[in-house]
Amino acid sequence: MKQVTRRMLAAIAAGTILAAAGPVLAQGKTLKVVQHGNLTILDPVWTTAYVTRNHGYLIYDTLFAADGDYAAKPQMVDKYEVSPDKTVWTFTLRDGLEWHDGKPVTSADCIASLQRWGKRDAMGLKLMDFVKEFKAVDAKTFQMVLKEPYGLVLDTLAKPSSNVPFMMPKAVAETDAFKQFDNYIGSGPFIYQKNESKPGEKHVYLKNPKYKPRAEAPSGLAGGKVAKVDRVEIIEMPDPQQQVNALITGEIDIIEAPPHDLLPVLKKDKNIALDDWNPLGHVFIIRFNHLVKPFDNPKVRLAALYAINQEDYLKATVGDPDYYKVCGAAFICGTPNASTKGAEEVLIKSNFEKSKALLKEAGYDGTPVVLMQSTTLPILTNTAPVTKALLEKGGFKVDMQSMDWQTLVTRRTKKDTPDKGGWNVFHTYSVSADALNPISNSYFVAAGDKSWFGWPTDPEMEKLRDAYAKETDPAKAKALAEAVQLRALETAQFGWIGQWYGPGARRTNVTGWLKAPVPVFWNIEKK
Repeated sequence: MKQVTRRMLAAIAAGTILAAAGPVLAQGKTLKVVQHGNLTILDPVWTTAYVTRNHGYLIYDTLFAADGDYAAKPQMVDKYEVSPDKTVWTFTLRDGLEWHDGKPVTSADCIASLQRWGKRDAMGLKLMDFVKEFKAVDAKTFQMVLKEPYGLVLDTLAKPSSNVPFMMPKAVAETDAFKQFDNYIGSGPFIYQKNESKPGEKHVYLKNPKYKPRAEAPSGLAGGKVAKVDRVEIIEMPDPQQQVNALITGEIDIIEAPPHDLLPVLKKDKNIALDDWNPLGHVFIIRFNHLVKPFDNPKVRLAALYAINQEDYLKATVGDPDYYKVCGAAFICGTPNASTKGAEEVLIKSNFEKSKALLKEAGYDGTPVVLMQSTTLPILTNTAPVTKALLEKGGFKVDMQSMDWQTLVTRRTKKDTPDKGGWNVFHTYSVSADALNPISNSYFVAAGDKSWFGWPTDPEMEKLRDAYAKETDPAKAKALAEAVQLRALETAQFGWIGQWYGPGARRTNVTGWLKAPVPVFWNIEKK
């Protein structure tokens, strides 16, 4: 019999008391959703935070989208052509696309959107290395001219998760990619209601009456985006127990990611259904700051990886082995690029003696490393304490500093030393769909300032990634992906520390939740 936690008992008791008073149902066609964290940043290019990505899918649209099989399908694009030499891509937009303010979507808008996104996103950065220029042919048609053929054009434009190449009005897209904008006009199925939204309490979206869905049936993130509710409210409710109680009593309709230890409570309620909306799951990450001591030294980073034990993280964060997998593959076990080569001695089981030996070789002086801990995302809360314990056994001194997720997301952008507000190491996670190859997986970018937070620089890694991007033979591409993984372990660029899965929870009168790497709210009906 599985252990019943104190939090589970409290949730059962509170749910019983509230249920006795009668359900408080959300009114009409309003869908009330609790996400995995609070939404405070609304620019999905400036941050990779998934709550911001989810906001983006409500109000923006994309040129292409990944279907249920992760194949790229036209979305805002009506038709496209490729020149015989595969260097000129011509895209024509669908009829009837317009922004929420009534202005038509134009080629100039799309070009500006791609250019801004291409300055921040891992796949976008690599695509832009191959782009010679963009040309607006007319108001609805534009061209992307490449310096040489590039095999991942459509996969890049259909990138499903952060950062997503959302299309925005030209005036918004011309905002510096490293500064946040404050204009939230999109062309998607819902319209953001800034006046009704109160960060820290709720964010409100109304159905876009002028949105024209594609004719195809929805599949993954592709096909017809039909809004079947009139209003979506993202409710800010950081306490997991409160979330579960609110779902049981009907105060909310959906919890995107209920904590694993409360799933038994939800399973017992006949009015609650669990949906595995992201069957490919997620992967935990440990990220080092390569710019400041001591993790500017690859031997110190490698010492940290030798101290790691994946199962310790998975037990502490997920608990139930039905929902996690120890896996040495950077590119996700069970997928085409999966390989465990190189991970046999690191990441899977701790080797504290090796860790201590590497620290001695590196001349580590015992200065505490600043480890940022997120306290408001339940799935991440226990990762940092595990790291603190493991690193200390491996010879490190650790200063774990606790903060909410949005503070961490902001602080991780700082390149200062820890004593001036910077950091040394933190944890995050990715949907597995973001980590399937060396180009989509942003943690492998090693181009200095163009890299994801931590800013590694490694010309050899970039050569391998370029080779992967150009390779068309699947067997050779897989070999290159393995070479990328081995290089990342050799330089200890970052660590992948276990795969995990988790269903969302909904009231049974809510149906139509699509299977995709992102929780999207079109196609959902509420009876």
